[in-house]
Amino acid sequence: MRDLLLRPLTRVATTALQQLPAPALRLLSGRPAIRVDGLELEADVQLMLALATLSGHRTLDTLTPAEARADIRRTAGLTATLVDPVARVEALEIPGPAGPMGARLYVPKTACDPRPLVVYYHGGGWVVGDLDTHDGVCRFLAHETGAGVLAVDYRLAPEYKFPAAVEDALAAFHWAVAAARRLGFDPTRVAVAGDSAGGNLAAVVSLLATREGGRRPAAQMLIYPVTDLANRHASYRLFPEGFFLTAAEMEWYIAHYLPNRAAARDPRASPLLAPDLSGLPSALVLTAGFDPLRDEGEAYAARLEAAGVRVWCRRYPGLVHGFCNTTSVLRSGRAAMVEAARELAGELGQRG
Repeated sequence: MRDLLLRPLTRVATTALQQLPAPALRLLSGRPAIRVDGLELEADVQLMLALATLSGHRTLDTLTPAEARADIRRTAGLTATLVDPVARVEALEIPGPAGPMGARLYVPKTACDPRPLVVYYHGGGWVVGDLDTHDGVCRFLAHETGAGVLAVDYRLAPEYKFPAAVEDALAAFHWAVAAARRLGFDPTRVAVAGDSAGGNLAAVVSLLATREGGRRPAAQMLIYPVTDLANRHASYRLFPEGFFLTAAEMEWYIAHYLPNRAAARDPRASPLLAPDLSGLPSALVLTAGFDPLRDEGEAYAARLEAAGVRVWCRRYPGLVHGFCNTTSVLRSGRAAMVEAARELAGELGQRG
């Protein structure tokens, strides 16, 4: 019943977030512009956060993993008001190290064959999230890049702790390369992408696949990635709460994901701590200005560049963690993702 009442309110809020000018959005949020660290929060993001507070949003660190998963699925369902068109969505089952994994293939409405393929790892702190919560971003990427998108339902913690998600993510990439031609995609243009914990997995897969010496990803798209579980960078102190992802939630995720504290220094958990990043695929690194993970994502981009990797790093100063899931509700979030998708398309030879 609660969701039935919230859905029409969500549609009204979505219209406001997409169409009203910034001064009106700030007035609706009931607060002056928010500024931290020399950055100003986007007006539509500020209103979205205010609406979340009014709705009684609880941070995930106050919930059990099962409750958190249900909450994330409910929230994703409420905001999925705009669906980017694709030609076909296909449910798949792919082999994994612990048995079959669920996956979902998004085929774009483009005529060029063979298309590139992007293996996508959803965010959610390795604890929450699934194929449904990130359906919107996968449709968006397929639509905007002209590439196929293969979303992977990797194992979650705390039932399956590190390195289970890493093993699944790497297996999914290898399967995608092997199956690409049969599925109608170019096996030489298989990229990896992900947001937050999924960005961590995309970075780690790029590192591991490169070091194995076989086929490496054609590119890696890291959306506000987790790169360092051993250290808390300055952005943790600047944005501990109030901007969607909180520092306490990150600690909750890490505690569920890692089997012990020593694992935080393993490069498969913290790619920023890898001794050598040379030879990795070109990287697109996106960060949000108001995000506890901002600084470690940018530190990883800097290390990649120093190692000779081609890097496109873009900070979206007025956005918060989670903006890749807001393409249907926030103008600012959609604009950021459109720019990033165009860069990825160009990296995969789809530009023009």
